[in-house]
Amino acid sequence: MAADPKPLKLWDRDKGKSVEEWLPDHQPTYESKPLRSPAQWLQSTPLYDKLYALYHDAPWTTRQIEPFVRKYKIDMSEFEPRKYRSFADFFVREFRPGVRHFPEDTAQMSAPAEARYFGWRRFDPEQRFPIKGQSLAAQDILGSAERAKPFLGGPVILMRLSPVDYHHVHYPDDGRTVDHQRLGRSLWTVTWPALQNKPDIYIRNERQVNILETKNFGRLGFVEFGALTVGRIVQRHPLDQPFKRGAQKGVFKFGGSAVAIFGEPGAWRPSDDILEHTPTGMETIVRLGEPVARSL
Repeated sequence: MAADPKPLKLWDRDKGKSVEEWLPDHQPTYESKPLRSPAQWLQSTPLYDKLYALYHDAPWTTRQIEPFVRKYKIDMSEFEPRKYRSFADFFVREFRPGVRHFPEDTAQMSAPAEARYFGWRRFDPEQRFPIKGQSLAAQDILGSAERAKPFLGGPVILMRLSPVDYHHVHYPDDGRTVDHQRLGRSLWTVTWPALQNKPDIYIRNERQVNILETKNFGRLGFVEFGALTVGRIVQRHPLDQPFKRGAQKGVFKFGGSAVAIFGEPGAWRPSDDILEHTPTGMETIVRLGEPVARSL
């Protein structure tokens, strides 16, 4: 079936109004029947991801950077000034020190990614998450019933990183990693239109599952999902070392991606604006470090 691109309606927290976003993505993002396309099966494989990554790591791809920045109005003054060796190198650009801030109030959970957010107060087997009319159990996403058990009935935050975003992920609080596992193999796009038609994307896609013991929010199930052309989730902070709020955790190499945070019941609550817009299917744009939840 032919692609039917439509803008996504988002709530921009900083602007205090709804905005429309056209994604710099490929046809599979908008397919109404993504499973029926042989091309998409090919594109969802790790081999395709590696070839695509090699293509965008070539030096001549630097010519794509300026048009991309212009088209999507990226404020390059926010990023460290340097010469990029390829478009893939530009994709993992880093903010200048001091451009983003993490809250000093330890009761506020800081946004671990510059992204578009959904949030739910409770996650249980009866809840339809993240797709209307479908159900994905926490044990499917986290990899086992034992790992998911502490989070049943607890809050959830889901964040989607657009290809135009800063693609580094940071820790939302002080703590340590108590368990981790890499799961999945495929690399389907994680945009909302695609999820409507392929609800098991989050349990098929390559993902890095981390169980974090945090100082102010209890135990968190922190899951990073690879997506179309983003199979390489690179962990930068040593998993056997404690971490600090705002410290860089890892980076997604090229494309779009997503992160989910599962919490223990009664430990914290997603921010009001995220909770308000989630039932309507409208993601909330949140900048890195801004509050996304509060401890109870």
